[in-house]
Formats: sequence, structure tokens, C-alpha cells
Amino acid sequence: MSPRILLLGGTNEASRLARLLAQAEADAVFSYAGRTETPIPQPLPTRIGGFGGVAGLAAYLAENAITHVVDATHPFAAQMSRNAIAACGQTGVKLLALERPAWVPGPGDDWRELETVAEAAAALPPQPARIFLAIGRQGLPAFATRPEHFYLLRLVNTPGKLPLSHAEIVQGRGPFTLENDLALLQRHRIGLIVAKNSGGEGGRAKLEAAKMLRLPVTMVARPAIPAREAVAEPEAALRWLHEAARGV
Repeated sequence: MSPRILLLGGTNEASRLARLLAQAEADAVFSYAGRTETPIPQPLPTRIGGFGGVAGLAAYLAENAITHVVDATHPFAAQMSRNAIAACGQTGVKLLALERPAWVPGPGDDWRELETVAEAAAALPPQPARIFLAIGRQGLPAFATRPEHFYLLRLVNTPGKLPLSHAEIVQGRGPFTLENDLALLQRHRIGLIVAKNSGGEGGRAKLEAAKMLRLPVTMVARPAIPAREAVAEPEAALRWLHEAARGV
């Protein structure tokens, strides 16, 4: 029996793996959670939307004869990753995480590392500040309690209504460049960056720009996910699929 692969996507690494699978003519399906209004088209058959928790995902795996799952979701999509671990455990489907390494501070970085978005909002300075809030849409409500600040948001899509009263949106999709992020921070006179530790190269430019401009960064740690087999590069995931398929 040839392997049938479910690729849980949403990251640049997922898109790279999708191209490799398409080139290899693999039997694979790409899945988007559906949170982005304009997802990047993929060279694989694509489904959009949730599965309905662990039970729904387990049913999908069984009904579609999935033999291998690659979880290449965003590092902060923790519930989906936990569901994949549980559903694959229930069905006996092989699971691999394609997980980009977390960012770590180096010489010259001025980071304050906190556990949650709520902690990051509570830790903002008491005096009004101009903040680059690089956390995506989901975490914005936590900052509604701090209306004294100006927030610069960079989002793929513009939401219908913002929970923040004093904010400006810049639309953009990574990867971003150091030159552009330097200009962005200087143009908006940003004094503090709040970011999630997403890792990878696509969003690193803002951290390099912060170092050059000597700006402090509040970094929100990744949520805890149970241990699973993981690789950092799409090419390694493809090798795992080739090796795992021999045992199908």
C-alpha cells in the first residue's frame, strides 16, 4: 500500500514541503485551518477548515486512509498539534512535526521573555508608548485593557473591527527584510516590540532591526506541546516520509 499523507499547514515550511511532495508526485492532502482569508495556493489537493477536535481528526484519518501526518502548523497552533498527537495515537497513523527552531537572544538583544500574551500586555510600561504588536490577530484582545498605548499591527488580512482603539494596520505577508523592518520601525517611531517566539527566518528581520535600533523586545514563549518526533527542515521531513513509507 502506498502512503497517503496529510500535511497540516500554515507556515512557510509547510508550503516548501508541499512543493517537494508535489514534485515527488506523492499522494498528499494539504490542510489549512481557515483562519487566513487569503491562504497561499498550494500544489496539492487542499482542504480548508477545522476537523472537529480529536474525534473529528481521527475520523478523517480513518475515512481517508491516511497513513502519515506531518504537522507543519504554526508553533502557536498548540491545540491543533495536541489534537494531531491524540488522533494519530488513536488510529496508529505515523506523525512527524515539521517545527522551526525557536529564536534565542544573542549579544546585543534586549529581550524580556514571558509565558503568555496576557502577561505581555500586563507588563507594558505605565506611560504611553508606541508599540509594534507582532502577535497576529488572535492575541489582540489582551491589549484592549491598555488603551493608553499606540499599537502598530502587521496582518495578512485586515479584520473587520479591531479591539484596540489606538492602532494602525500595515498589511503584509512574510518573509520580511531587514531594510523594510528598519524603515517600518523608524517611520512609526516604535519604542517597544511585542512578539511571539515563532522562530524561522520569515519574521526574524524585526528582531535584527530591534537590535540595531536598541529597542526592547517582549518575547512570548511558545505553548507547551507533548513530545513528538520532529525535524526542522522540509527536506528532512521528506526523507522521513520516504523512510517511514517502507514500513507501511
